[in-house]
Parts: sequence; structure tokens; C-alpha cells
Amino acid sequence: MAPSLSLTKELLVFLGKSVLVLLESLLFTLILVPRKKVAGEIVLITGAGSGLGRLLALRFAHLGSVLVLWDISQEGNEETRKMAQEAGAAGAYAYTCDCSRKEDVYRVADQTYKAFLPAMIANDHGHLVCISSAAGLTGISGLADYCAGKFAAYGFAEAVLLETIANKQKGIKTTIVCPFFIKTGMFEGCASRFSYMLPILEPEYAVKKIVDAILKEQVYLYMPRFIYIMVFLKSFLPHKMGMLLAEFLGALNFMDGFTGPKKKD
Repeated sequence: MAPSLSLTKELLVFLGKSVLVLLESLLFTLILVPRKKVAGEIVLITGAGSGLGRLLALRFAHLGSVLVLWDISQEGNEETRKMAQEAGAAGAYAYTCDCSRKEDVYRVADQTYKAFLPAMIANDHGHLVCISSAAGLTGISGLADYCAGKFAAYGFAEAVLLETIANKQKGIKTTIVCPFFIKTGMFEGCASRFSYMLPILEPEYAVKKIVDAILKEQVYLYMPRFIYIMVFLKSFLPHKMGMLLAEFLGALNFMDGFTGPKKKD
């Protein structure tokens, strides 16, 4: 087949598939998307001893999952384990682990994020969830180090997603979560000028949206929805206009009142 005919054929196939995907997306927007079942599935949660990690553990406990809980705090993690068992988890196992130390991760499970993938690939089954941040989509004044980590997490998760797609691992799903500030105490003192567009999120709301996105096998979840608009505008607005908008929204001053987590007595 001549190269031009081959290219034309590929283009037509691409256009046809694109139309089908758009129609499917529109259909799922108009009707209730079926949620997958996670009863009996093994769910590993890092940072399970408090905050979002604990709330996620309890959500999955109610869904009947088997929970593997990692946290640097043995006391907090054990408390989460007991709460998860009472909430209906099919099983709950707590392990003390500092995920910033590779040797600690291997000591606990002999596995890391990357090492989970071979087993998932062999079974063509699994779901990788990355909790990034809106600070992983755009820089925030006063949060350079945090932004660097969240940009890295987002990029790593997206690259792994593309690898599974390239290898036709259809049973391995990915969800990348990018929330605005959440009221976990980590960003105590931070403020939003227009709270109706960029509210400081309640933890329970954030966890509900995260779990729902996982059950729908949604790839990207930005919270609140205004983050989608911000990312879109950033992609084409002239830089100076973007900075004017950021200044108007108060985005240059989110961290002005930052006091940090409250110290326990």
C-alpha cells in the first residue's frame, strides 16, 4: 500500500475512533456512570494514620475492601486499623513505614510504587492512585518546594499511565488527583479571596470525590471544578494577562497568612 493511502487510512481510523470516544464521554456525562466493585480488593493506603489517608481507609472499609495501611505513626495507624475493622473492612493490616525511606518501604513490603507494577502487569489488574495537587499543575508563590514534589508526582503517574496504555494493559487503571487546599491542618492560615470559586476544601468532601473518581475509573480529578478552567486559561493566555488574572484572584497571596500545622500540646 502506498504511504499516502496508508496515512489516509490511519487518519480515517483516528477520526472514527475520536468520534466514538467523544460520544461515549458525552453519554457518560448525561447518565450515571457504573461504579466498579472493590469488595475484597486489596487497597494500600500510605499516610493512613490521619487526615485524608484515614478518611480514605474508612471509605474503602465501608465498601468491603481489604486494607493495607502504611504510616510513620504506629499509634495513629493502629487507631485507623481498629476504626476500619469496625467500619466493615474485609481485613485491615497496619504497618509502620516511612515512605520517604526506600529501605523502610522494602522492609515493610519488599515493594514500592514501581515494584507493584510487574505484579499488576502479570495479572492485568490494578488501580494506581496519585494524590498530587493543584500545586502540581501551576506554581504557587511561597510553595516552591511543595510544587516541585507535586509536579514530580503528577508527571511520574502520567508517565506510568502512558506506559500501561502503550503496553495494552487495559486492566490497569490510573487516577491522578489534584485538589486545591484541603482543611487537614497542613495549610493552616492559607486563604482564598473568592471562596465560591476556589474554596478551601472540606476533607470529607475531597475523600468522597476521590473515591467516586476511583470507582468510575476517572483518570483526572481536579477539585474544585474551577481548577479545570485555570489550567485551560494557562494553556493559551499571554503570560502577563495570566499574571493579571492570578493577581485579581489573589493567587499570588494564598500563602500570606500561612501559619503551618498546629503543634500538639
